Amino acid sequence: MEKQNKNKWRETLDSLVVAFVIAMLIRAFCIQAYKIPSGSMKDTLLPGDHIIVNKMAYKFKKPKFQDILVFEWPLDPTKDFIKRVIGLPGDRIKMEDRILYRNGKKIDEQYVIHGDNFNKAPRDSFDEFTVPNGYYFVMGDNRDSSFDSRYWGLVNKELIKGEAWFIYWSWQLPWDSEDGQFKLRFDRILKSIG
Repeated sequence: MEKQNKNKWRETLDSLVVAFVIAMLIRAFCIQAYKIPSGSMKDTLLPGDHIIVNKMAYKFKKPKFQDILVFEWPLDPTKDFIKRVIGLPGDRIKMEDRILYRNGKKIDEQYVIHGDNFNKAPRDSFDEFTVPNGYYFVMGDNRDSSFDSRYWGLVNKELIKGEAWFIYWSWQLPWDSEDGQFKLRFDRILKSIG
């Protein structure tokens, strides 16, 4: 009887170790969970959204225009940022009075919001430039409140961790709301990103 109990504990421990190792491998190579801490991607992503990032997405393909990426911040690789791809390698990018031009064409960006009426450079206007090979120009959807490539430069493809996939959980914390209430946002759970 005692040997049977010992074997049962051993089997349970072995199963837990195997499950832990598999979970760590999945996290290291396939998917990872992130929490959105700021409003730089409003209304696509809100503070309190918890997302899954597909870390395998760019192992087999290159990022596309308007993909939403998670990457190591070029100025401090210990911090991860999430932004939308606005310029691919070789693209000519320009912004004039909050209007984005890519390769000479005006881009309809229905996902963009502006929070104030002040026009500031480089936030709202910058001269045309060409994105160099191996780099991406990224911006937040909440253009007036996004610290992005307009301020700190381009993202090297080596810093890209993955593509934002879907929201698996979402809540509004009291300090992120106008009414100071805590709310679960059920309508955002399992929502695809992009």
